[in-house]
Amino acid sequence: MDYKKEFIKFMYESGVLTFGEFTLKSGRIAPYFINTGNYNTGEQIKKLGEFYAHCIEDNKIKADIFFGPAYKGIPLCVSAAAAVSDIYKRNVYYSFNRKEEKDHGEGGVIVGKKLSDGDNVVIIEDVITAGTAIRQTLPIINNAAKNVLVNAVIISVDRQERGKNEKSAVQEVYDEFGIKVYSIVTLTDIIECINEGLIDAKQYLDKIIKYRNEYGV
Repeated sequence: MDYKKEFIKFMYESGVLTFGEFTLKSGRIAPYFINTGNYNTGEQIKKLGEFYAHCIEDNKIKADIFFGPAYKGIPLCVSAAAAVSDIYKRNVYYSFNRKEEKDHGEGGVIVGKKLSDGDNVVIIEDVITAGTAIRQTLPIINNAAKNVLVNAVIISVDRQERGKNEKSAVQEVYDEFGIKVYSIVTLTDIIECINEGLIDAKQYLDKIIKYRNEYGV
């Protein structure tokens, strides 16, 4: 089993990928939902970092620093850096931001490796819904050092769903900032796993396909 299919099984068994009827912030009624906040054990976060590491290696993405936007990105960047070191024997720094600037001690908003001029940074996120976290994170990175290159964003799942316009949030990030977004898996991969019987959700398949046809890109 390749790592993409293994990841979908992992999400399902961890209670992160669920099926039913869910009202999204957009008001759409979706037949599936991804809640990365349901990862809550050391074993899960270790395994999750490994999947990010496989995605990074598979797409030949190079970076000096993995940056995790607060809050969900914090454990993700740490676990991804640890997994890249353990599996692929490459040492990558990690850093993340505080929500509020610290006004004592060392001060500032960056925790971990301080960004330096010319650093090559990859942002590690869970999902992109409207691109809000990316728009908030880029100024933090750009204010920390000069000529920092953010050359990729890594997310767990691309919902392949259009936002307010006809493009998906992933496409909008690329159009607005020129940054490519890579996902461990896509909704298409999830549908394929359901068809193959790797996860028990065939009763929802018709609704998922209908939703994909209506809102997909």
